[in-house]
Amino acid sequence: MKHIVSVSIGSSKRDKRTEQELLGETVIVERIGTDGSIDKAIEIIRELDGKVDAFGMGGIDLHVACGRKRYTLRDAIPIARAAQKTPIVDGSRLKGTLERRVIRYLDRHGKIDFKAKTVLLVCAMDRFGMAEALQETGCNLILGDLVFVLNLPIPLRSLNALDRVASLIAPIVVKLPFSMLYPTGEKQESSGRNKSLQARYYHEADIIAGDFHYVKRYMPDDMTGKIIITNTVTEEDVQWLKRLGVSTLITTTPEMDGRSFGTNVMEGLIVALLGKSPDEITDQEINEVLDRLNFKPRVEVLNPAPA
Repeated sequence: MKHIVSVSIGSSKRDKRTEQELLGETVIVERIGTDGSIDKAIEIIRELDGKVDAFGMGGIDLHVACGRKRYTLRDAIPIARAAQKTPIVDGSRLKGTLERRVIRYLDRHGKIDFKAKTVLLVCAMDRFGMAEALQETGCNLILGDLVFVLNLPIPLRSLNALDRVASLIAPIVVKLPFSMLYPTGEKQESSGRNKSLQARYYHEADIIAGDFHYVKRYMPDDMTGKIIITNTVTEEDVQWLKRLGVSTLITTTPEMDGRSFGTNVMEGLIVALLGKSPDEITDQEINEVLDRLNFKPRVEVLNPAPA
């Protein structure tokens, strides 16, 4: 039996535990929220260290990326260091593999005609693999890193533009308190402080993609006909999106017992199944396990188009 625990600085209201049979192995997948407390996350990891097979670092990334450059978030470092025996991952490797595969799958199998769509990716540095795959489709791409993370009215329209901006400000931004950059704890259960700035980009886009808590935080009340590509949604989230009029929900991670878990959980699952240190695992091995698991994106029509 394998036991994977995601320790998240997000809301404890989103906690979940499920048992699955995967590749002939019984797997327990568990998510524990600390309501924004980094200290509590460290305490839980230290308590479970050596007693579980893999940790996922939830609600915060250790690294964000743009092109070949990788930037380390200062607040995430003590969480990662809390695990001395059990491997800990933040999901960034899986964002670069699984999420890239998902966009290519949707494009090549005709699930979405990206070339005819405007896509808002709320934060590309959080999901650079997805950003690259979206740009490859030829869609009209809006990158919301400055709009959604720093609350600045400056949308970016290409990865080259993002690279130029990131090289200037990312070394400074990653040193800021993480709570200034991302909704944690109870903020994950509430709407944004200033929807007017972000709302125009939701209205401009046909598809809104990226981290669910960024997507949710500034979402307008009317999302009729929109497509959402995200992850980490609960059954309550799905019903909420349906009420807002969202046409189709696509999650990059599969549904498990009514819940789509984060990439950190799925990456922890792969690490546990392979029984190797994360640093020893190649992208090829990750893709091979994904093939064996036959992970496909969850595509759920919430509000069918009128006949």
